Amino acid sequence: MTDTAKLQRLIEAAYEDRTRLEDPEVQAAVRVTVDLLDRGEVRVATHDADTDRWTTHAWIKEAVLLYFGIQGMERMEVGPFEFHDKIPLKHGLDKAGVRVVPPGTIRYGAHVERGAIIMPGYVNIGAWVGAGSMVDTWATVGSCAQIGRGVHLSGGVGIGGVLEPPGADPVIIEDGAFVGSRAIVVEGVRVGREAVLGANVVLTASTKIIEVTGAEPVEHRRVVPPRAIVIPGVRTRDFPAGSYGVPCALIIGRRSESTDRKVSLNQALRDFDVAV
Repeated sequence: MTDTAKLQRLIEAAYEDRTRLEDPEVQAAVRVTVDLLDRGEVRVATHDADTDRWTTHAWIKEAVLLYFGIQGMERMEVGPFEFHDKIPLKHGLDKAGVRVVPPGTIRYGAHVERGAIIMPGYVNIGAWVGAGSMVDTWATVGSCAQIGRGVHLSGGVGIGGVLEPPGADPVIIEDGAFVGSRAIVVEGVRVGREAVLGANVVLTASTKIIEVTGAEPVEHRRVVPPRAIVIPGVRTRDFPAGSYGVPCALIIGRRSESTDRKVSLNQALRDFDVAV
């Protein structure tokens, strides 16, 4: 059984004093931690179901950063493709039950659960992708991002990554969410379970997420509520040079049981006039 408390102590000390990286025991601790990430035995962020809170484990991100420091550049050949990098590609996909369509790429140190599908997209080190999820064509899952089970990331979706500062929260897309084409989610935004983002929605830490289904607008920051249906919006803001439209995101409804029973989620979205 791996002593994660010891790994954490060694890594935190080495992150504060990089000369410790010369110690073989520290190097081994870094490599073991990244291997645990790769196998899904540790995660950058974990969820507490009782409190519905996510906790970011900074020491694991520190291990990833230290891993770059001890890895040398090497040439890697995969059929006709050649790469030159410090981090190898993920191996054992057939045994893991993960489908990757060429030239889709999963970097070593990312964990993808059995039954997930990676089209010609990209999953970076430290990320976690749950069972039954699809990373569609040219979608990217940034470093340390957490993608739940049964999630669909449509074509061209950009899920931001974060390594520094180590304490910064990663992007979290919870179970059953649907992210429409060319949507962008960055800077630690959390998309609640079974929420739906329409095409071209952009969510950053400063984006106002405004619920417009009631008599008065309700604002959210950095969190899309569970089962919310979100589209791109614009709000007017006054500047010295005049009034201009500033991007925001609008919650226009919630997924209902009747929506869930639709044969196609795309059709359900069209019922709300949401582009996918």
